[in-house]
Amino acid sequence: MEAPQKKFVATQVLLPIAYGSEETEVVTLVDVFRGGGALVKVASVENDIQIECSSGVKFVADTFISDCESQIFDLVVLPGGMPGLERLQDCKVLRKITEAHAKEGRLYGSSSEASAVVLEKWGLLKGCQVDGMVTTSQGLGLTLDFSLSIAEQLFGKKILNEELSSLMVPRGWNKCEVAKEEYNVDDWSLQNIPQVLVPIANRSDEMEIVVVVDVLRRAKANVVVASVEDSLEIVAARGTKIVADRLFKDAILSNYDFIHLPGGWYGAQKLGSTEQLIDLLREHAESNKAYGVVCAAAVMLDTKGLLKGKKATTHPHYSNKLSDQSSVNVRVVIDGKLITSFGTGSTMEYALSIVEKLFGMERANEVAEAMAFSYP
Repeated sequence: MEAPQKKFVATQVLLPIAYGSEETEVVTLVDVFRGGGALVKVASVENDIQIECSSGVKFVADTFISDCESQIFDLVVLPGGMPGLERLQDCKVLRKITEAHAKEGRLYGSSSEASAVVLEKWGLLKGCQVDGMVTTSQGLGLTLDFSLSIAEQLFGKKILNEELSSLMVPRGWNKCEVAKEEYNVDDWSLQNIPQVLVPIANRSDEMEIVVVVDVLRRAKANVVVASVEDSLEIVAARGTKIVADRLFKDAILSNYDFIHLPGGWYGAQKLGSTEQLIDLLREHAESNKAYGVVCAAAVMLDTKGLLKGKKATTHPHYSNKLSDQSSVNVRVVIDGKLITSFGTGSTMEYALSIVEKLFGMERANEVAEAMAFSYP
């Protein structure tokens, strides 16, 4: 007789969001925990299921916080961002859930200002970065490290080291990596406010969309997120529902100084099959306008001939697919008006490098400092 199979119970994570929550923190938390196999519920504390975050990125939550009141979670984690934190703090249902969660000795945490604004005022913070069942983070720029720290507690070191770190490629993941290289140095500076286009598709990588949009908007670029699908709402690689600003067919009626393509293998293939987008990228390359890609999107560009004669990098899982592999161990590569990035974990470095090229090092340092991120 066959032994009964043990039923697998997935880790349950609650991630509440509000108007003005910090989008980079939200997607980083979702990406890491879902990458580790957790079931993450993104719950709106508002009366609307669609939430506009602090830099204007719009998410569609999975559920309302009221629907989570009777559920038991392994982790409750709060993102930062103002005025989102004040709205989280004022949510009676969320406070009730979190207080009961803490009383039962379950894991909870907060990113950046959420510690002082919410947990401290609820009497749930002891003031340490990692203290028993409480994990906190000092700022937005440390959200990936914060998420991976909690992931180690949730899933163990084996999953962290063998799966999550190799997937996310955070700083320090591989000691032989080079941080950044630049070839054929070119001037990207503009007289006007940079106009940036970010095309997205179903299964595009959410962090590689949102981190770039967040950073460039903080630098005061005008960023348009455009869906190549039939609707504004797309479902990203880890299931995050993102609402674009425009449909791509409408967005391309305007002119852009920079085009950013996120990775995510299947999302990149969809972008690559959008003929108008590829034509636009070819026009950019021929006109010596700047464009960039993260992770798997570099492989797609290579197949379209848009990396010809250029140094580029991509995720280690895909590096053998690039025609020129001489720079694949570099986290960020700039060659003339093309910039490519290693993977999800180097997206912040990539985004700040774009800010540096468009606005100068002083602006890049200002944005990085505001996010508590060490750059360069």
